[in-house]
Amino acid sequence: MDVINIFLTSELGESLDDFVHDQRRFTFDRLGAEGPRRLVEGPMWAFIDWVMDDLAGLEMCRRLRADARTADAHITMVLENDDADDRRRALRAGADDYVVGPLTRTAVLDRVLALQARGVERHATQRFEVGALSIDMAALQARWNGEPIPLRPNEFRLLRFFAENPNRVLTREDLISGLGKREPPIDERTVDVWIGRLRRAIKAAGGGNPLRTVRSMGYVFDLG
Repeated sequence: MDVINIFLTSELGESLDDFVHDQRRFTFDRLGAEGPRRLVEGPMWAFIDWVMDDLAGLEMCRRLRADARTADAHITMVLENDDADDRRRALRAGADDYVVGPLTRTAVLDRVLALQARGVERHATQRFEVGALSIDMAALQARWNGEPIPLRPNEFRLLRFFAENPNRVLTREDLISGLGKREPPIDERTVDVWIGRLRRAIKAAGGGNPLRTVRSMGYVFDLG
């Protein structure tokens, strides 16, 4: 049985029992400033409170991204208020998405199950190539002319959506919808943060800058 590890910085992480669904066991645990206190085997989901007892949620997010054990975790920032500036800061710190708290067991499971379902649906095609870009869905790995592109989960999904729609202007709303992030509503300007991360990753792999900005419209993934 596959295990999905769900960590929360709130006390809720210490009070929830395991949940079994569709041959998967979802486990819950408390996450402190030092990171996971146990071996994490399998996918990890982290729900980080904007305000923690011993440090800021933004710093916690940065620590998770810098820790090899948790660098690939799906991170959801739990905001105290639906504030556009806080949302942008959370994404810049490395969060994949956000919710407005307080959290409940049902809210956590609903979010994890919904994103897992979309992941299964979008992984139907295991591997495809477009120009110099190759994407292996089974390995969650993208390469540019054979060179690995270092991507976090959100940017990996963004790259695939672009690869499925090359040489086409995509608005910020198109990208939000394509990644299944309409609920809760996301400020369209957060797309610029995603694009910046993806551009840097592709450049680091030797791919230059195939993401072209179309003023007042959106972005195009140029693949000749």
